[in-house]
Amino acid sequence: MESPAPAEMILLRRVTKVYEIPRRAGDRRPEAVTALRDVSLSVAAGEFVALMGPSGCGKSTLLNLVAGIDRPTGGEVRVEGKCVSALSERELTRLRRKDLGVVYQFFHLLPTLTAIENVTLPLLLNELSGREASGLAREMLDRVGLANRSDHLPAELSGGELQRTALARAVVHRPKILLADEPTGNLDSAKGEDLMAHVRALAGEIGLTVLLATHSREVAARAGRVIHLRDGVLRENVPGDSEAAPSPSPSPPSTPRADSIAARDNPS
Repeated sequence: MESPAPAEMILLRRVTKVYEIPRRAGDRRPEAVTALRDVSLSVAAGEFVALMGPSGCGKSTLLNLVAGIDRPTGGEVRVEGKCVSALSERELTRLRRKDLGVVYQFFHLLPTLTAIENVTLPLLLNELSGREASGLAREMLDRVGLANRSDHLPAELSGGELQRTALARAVVHRPKILLADEPTGNLDSAKGEDLMAHVRALAGEIGLTVLLATHSREVAARAGRVIHLRDGVLRENVPGDSEAAPSPSPSPPSTPRADSIAARDNPS
C-alpha cells in the first residue's frame, strides 16, 4: 500500500547555492558566486506558484535543485517528502521519469523526430508499449490543439506549436509536478497567453503542482501565488506593493519532519 502524498510537494529549507568560477591563470582561489541565499519555500500539492524575477536572479538554479539536476551548497531540498540530495542516481532517474515534467524556454525537442515521436518518448522510457504510448501521445497533442500537426518535424512547426509540443511531452506521463523555466520567453504575447491557458487547464485536469519561473507579470498573474527572487533572495508577493517584502525564513523545526538544461534521464 502506497504512503499518502505529503501536503508539501516541494520544500526548500534555508537553501544556499554557491558556484565556484575558475579565475584566470595564476589566481589560486576560484571566484565564489552565490546564486541562492538562505531560501525557504513550501509549495503545497496542487498549488500553482510563479517564481518571478529578472535574468540571473536564481530562478533556473532553484528549479534545477528541485529537479535534482544540481545540489545545494547548504540547506535542504525535499520533493514529495524525500530529500533530493540523499537520493541515489537511480532514485533520481525514477523521480524524473515518473513524477516530474519540465518545460524549457528553448523547447529541447529532438529535431529528427516528429511531434508525436517527441511526445511518445517519456512513455517509452516508462516501459509502455509503442502502441499504447503512441495513442496517449496523440491524445495529448490533440488536447493542446496539435492533432493536425503530430506528424510534422520541429523545423516545420511555429514557436507556439513547438512549445505546446514541449508541454504535451512534459505532462503526457501525468507527473505530479510540472517545472516550467520561462516557458513563454520565446513567444509573443498572444502565443504566450495561449500556452498559459493550456498549462492552467492541464494542471487542473491532471492535478499538477506547478512551479513556474518567469519575468513576465502577465504570466505570473496566471498563478495562484507569486514569489519574487532578487539577487538570490526570496521575497513574498505583497498585493499593492511594487516591491515585494522579504520573506522571513522559518525557524528550524524542533523535531525532524518526514517530509535538467536538457533533462538527461527524461526528455520531458
